[in-house]
Amino acid sequence: MKDKKEKIYLPSSIKNIETKFGSMMVANFKMDELQANSKNGWVSMVIAERREPSEKGATHYSYVNDYEPPAEKKTSAKKIKSTTGDDDLPF
Repeated sequence: MKDKKEKIYLPSSIKNIETKFGSMMVANFKMDELQANSKNGWVSMVIAERREPSEKGATHYSYVNDYEPPAEKKTSAKKIKSTTGDDDLPF
């Protein structure tokens, strides 16, 4: 089993507000924290809903998305399925 990485929370104020045009999320982040967690000029983050709004009305929180897809294993020869009709299909 892989060790679970500790989440890196981003200091933010994210609120879901209602407008006459529907609901809208307003997010404020600290630039220093975004720059510190950037990779190739981008910050990948997850915005999740809080169980209860904070004292200041924040309804969501954010943390750095550290998911990395598994490395592909390079194989020298890929298996090619036979197209000669040997697969016993009923049609």
